[in-house]
Amino acid sequence: MDNNRRRGPRPGGHGPMRAMMGEKPKDFKGAIVKLAGYLGAHKWMILVVWALVIASVVFMVYGPKVLGNATDELFNGIMASIAGTGGIDFGAIGNILLFLMGLYAVSAFASFLSGFIMTGITMKVTYQLRQDICAKMHKLPLRYFDKTTHGEVLSRITNDVDAISNSLSQSLTQIISGVTSVAGMLIMMFSISWKMTLVAICVIPLTVAFAGLIIGKSQKYFKTQQEYIGHVNGHVEEMYGAHIVVKAFNGERESAEVFNSHNDTLYGAAWKSNFLSGLMMPISMFIGNIGYVAVALLGGWMAAGGAITVGGIQAFIQYLRQFNQPIAQLAQISNVLQQTAAAAERVFEFLGETEEPLDKPDAVDALTGGKSGSAVTFEHARFGYDPEKIIINDFNASVKPGQRVAIVGPTGAGKTTIVKLIMRFYDLNGGSILVNGRNINDCKRDGLRSLFGMVLQDTWLFNGTIADNIRYGRLDATDAEVRAAAEAAQADHFVRTLPEGYNMILDEEASNVSQGQKQLLTIARAILADPDILILDEATSSVDTRTEVLIQKAMENLMAGRTNFIIAHRLSTIRDADLILVMRDGDIVEQGAHQELLAQNGYYAQLHNSQFEMA
Repeated sequence: MDNNRRRGPRPGGHGPMRAMMGEKPKDFKGAIVKLAGYLGAHKWMILVVWALVIASVVFMVYGPKVLGNATDELFNGIMASIAGTGGIDFGAIGNILLFLMGLYAVSAFASFLSGFIMTGITMKVTYQLRQDICAKMHKLPLRYFDKTTHGEVLSRITNDVDAISNSLSQSLTQIISGVTSVAGMLIMMFSISWKMTLVAICVIPLTVAFAGLIIGKSQKYFKTQQEYIGHVNGHVEEMYGAHIVVKAFNGERESAEVFNSHNDTLYGAAWKSNFLSGLMMPISMFIGNIGYVAVALLGGWMAAGGAITVGGIQAFIQYLRQFNQPIAQLAQISNVLQQTAAAAERVFEFLGETEEPLDKPDAVDALTGGKSGSAVTFEHARFGYDPEKIIINDFNASVKPGQRVAIVGPTGAGKTTIVKLIMRFYDLNGGSILVNGRNINDCKRDGLRSLFGMVLQDTWLFNGTIADNIRYGRLDATDAEVRAAAEAAQADHFVRTLPEGYNMILDEEASNVSQGQKQLLTIARAILADPDILILDEATSSVDTRTEVLIQKAMENLMAGRTNFIIAHRLSTIRDADLILVMRDGDIVEQGAHQELLAQNGYYAQLHNSQFEMA
């Protein structure tokens, strides 16, 4: 390859000590605001959820007051019975209890309905997030994927979005419920005794202070935890995909060391974040119990003086117990929200990455070259993956329709880079490339790329049937057209010998067919696409001689009537090329037909002779 692609995380990139120190979120508030924007699309349903939660809490909060009335009725009846002036009115108590059961039943139903609706909202938000991430992947330039591992991207679609989903489905309703509960209980507590209420709320500032302290300490570890989940996924994905290479070069120990480094960092960050968040509940409960003791002492003194009834004390203590629960719950949710914010920040960082530049407003589809292929012209093309390090300096060439053009040169000369530039996977830093007389920068990317077909050394097949893999060249192709393409690619015979023929499922690595058979299928796919311009990247380099003959026949069928770019490593395969471009250090140093270049006795002759001397 001409650019050094960094496939996976390396120990030097994210050191454990750096991560263990923690990294502050770059845009904590911004991530929450953007997440709120996704929720805003469902604002009316969220208002319904809010109303249901408030209704549920109001009915629940009113319950202890009603139960206190039942207690007073029972207490007064007992005292009247002792004094001989009356008895217990069980009918009145029964009515009160039936009313209380009705309140709790309505409260439970409202809570269930709010949870059901909120679950639907959460699933829609996470669905949209995944849709947006998928759409973003198709808009990002190849430059982004050159520097980012597959596992990092996968982690944002799975782990980070799942973290957001789990938090939204529970935390949002709990926040509404908690805030409403605290407000409602305060009102009910004030209605019973303002003195005891003031004592009870004195502990709130302490709880808030401790919660703020814990949040400040734990947030950086939540951020590091989410980040290193991505690093672990990236390394595992890389090692699994290349496990044969790892074993062949005895790289298990090094791989394990890298994994352990990432895993240790993840363990440390996860342990610290969860330990700190776990402190929230016991601290809140401890502070709440202090207030509970103070209220119990004050309530006993007031009851002895007749300032409050027994039922009032019972109701107030119930409220106080329930009052501390939502406060502790809100404190606990704050930690969940931190993890949500860290995950949301990573998702929105990805969604905020610089996209591939849009086509010009007046961009048009590229011109087709007709039955004989397309003309391609390079005029002083200049390019570097890093603008500070130019690797294609001044590339000039003119390719006529229907020509077979071979691009040769040593590794790193820029051969594959030229192909990427023709298809606008990258844009030039200077100069221009013309297809059929039109600057490719003035063309729509999808229209331009529809002119091209590719058969690469790396055979990319997808998990699916053989017919579907061939049909990827033209999705609306009929079964007959798929079979015709396979016949032209010399693939029909071996496909028919397979257990299910064209309906056989290829696994993820397409390991249930041979390397040569894979290559024939990719050629069939290119034939079906019927492109104007064909790019061949040493398609026969990894097959046996017999299969190579089949592939050569298939390629002859494929190249007929098209402009062909052949990236060649074995010079014996391009002797019949109409034009050979000899590249060295990003420039064309020689060009011409095979015999012409040999007669010049220059760089091409040196490459040719060295290969045959080695042979």
